[in-house]
Amino acid sequence: MNMIKILLVDDETLLLESLEIILTLNNMDVIGMAHDGNEALSMLREKECSLALVDLNMKGMGGIELISIMKNQYPDIKILVLTTFYDDKNITDAISGGADGYLLKDSGKDAILGAIEQIMGGRNVIDSRVMSRLAAIMSSSAKNETLPDSITEREKEVCSLLAQGLTNRQIAETLYISEGTVKNYISSIYEKTGIHDRAKLIVAIKG
Repeated sequence: MNMIKILLVDDETLLLESLEIILTLNNMDVIGMAHDGNEALSMLREKECSLALVDLNMKGMGGIELISIMKNQYPDIKILVLTTFYDDKNITDAISGGADGYLLKDSGKDAILGAIEQIMGGRNVIDSRVMSRLAAIMSSSAKNETLPDSITEREKEVCSLLAQGLTNRQIAETLYISEGTVKNYISSIYEKTGIHDRAKLIVAIKG
């Protein structure tokens, strides 16, 4: 198994150094430590990266802008937000921007390591406190909290697997159908619910 190559992005040097020790001791390769988004992008032009741990509020280019640029320029790199902030704007901007996970800094070593493993396995990881906040955001803004009657039994199965954090490929393998068919089901679910964002749909399903 290839070693996971990780870029750390945070303006707190002590945290960067602590994370580097934790990850290195757990057989991960820290390819760089950046203090803002611009520095991170410079490093990505020079080194191969599997996953970036990104803080949101930093001096210089912040995490939200960095996430958007990274997902556009390096779509294969996974992004795990690691921050102290879980206000409505940061959560929605990070997730809609393409973050694969959202953890709070006080989650602890095991939670961070577990999140990295899950994200590299194709799952999305959202801290329970962030998910609660996201659910509250959705309940106040979305009209489609429940699945409409037009959703078929097969589409309900897809929704259930989506809520478990499975990728399209994993859903296809579980239901013994093609990945293209899964995409068609999800497109149909989007159309019927009026929700066109994977994270928001998962919250609506769980809600």
